[in-house]
Parts: sequence; structure tokens; C-alpha cells
Amino acid sequence: MDTMSALTLLQAQGLITAAFAAARAKGYKPMGVVVVDAAGQVKAAAREDGASALRMDIANGKASAAIGLGVNSRVLAQRAKDLPAFMTALASVSAQKFLPQTGAVLITDAAGVVVGAAGASGGTGDEDEEICIAGIAAVGLSHG
Repeated sequence: MDTMSALTLLQAQGLITAAFAAARAKGYKPMGVVVVDAAGQVKAAAREDGASALRMDIANGKASAAIGLGVNSRVLAQRAKDLPAFMTALASVSAQKFLPQTGAVLITDAAGVVVGAAGASGGTGDEDEEICIAGIAAVGLSHG
């Protein structure tokens, strides 16, 4: 991957800051947000004061699942309903955390190249997804 299409640390940190701001503006519960790069490696992660202990594990599992299969976690949540045995098996063999639940979206650059994923946990799946999308937009990237 060339550096022009790589997700930067500054972008990942800015995404998290903006996602938290969106959550506070809506009055959502305290959140955890994890941003992974295109290889599924954590680029940045943070947990708001008051967020419960598993928020980071859940957010990471959502983001890693999305980047690992190349689709937003909303699609994976539906697949988990349609193919529960397959998704359970996939989670058990994955070297990375794998949680097929709504609340993570792919991050794309201006050329439409997937450069990472952002996952959140703390609210409903829709709320988690919403703050990820807000964070992505705030740093000038798009969501897949």
C-alpha cells in the first residue's frame, strides 16, 4: 500500500475525537472506539470516561470483523443471523477479534480504496455506527 492511501495516526485519532463529540452531542452512553488499518491492526483506540470495561474489546471485534471480510458490520450482523454456524466457526478460527454486530464501518480514501475500519461500542448498534460515520467524515474520509 502506498502512503497516499494509508490511514494515518493523526486521522485515526481525529476520527475518535470526532466520534466522541458526536456521541456527546446526542447524549449517548460513554463509548469506546477502535480504528484499525487495512491489515486489521489497531491504529488508535480510546474509551471515554465511564464506558464499561468490555467496550474496547467489542469495538475492536466489530472493526476487525469488518476489515477482515471487507464489509460493514451491519452486513455481518445479517450474515450472522442467516449463517450462525458459519459465523461462529469463523470467529473461532480468526486470529483477530471477530464480532459480527452492527457498529463498525469501512473507511475509504478519496479514490475509494479501503484504508481501515472504525468500530464503536457503548450505545445501540445504530448509535455506534452513527458515531463512526461522523468521525470518518470529520477527518475528510468516506465510509464504505
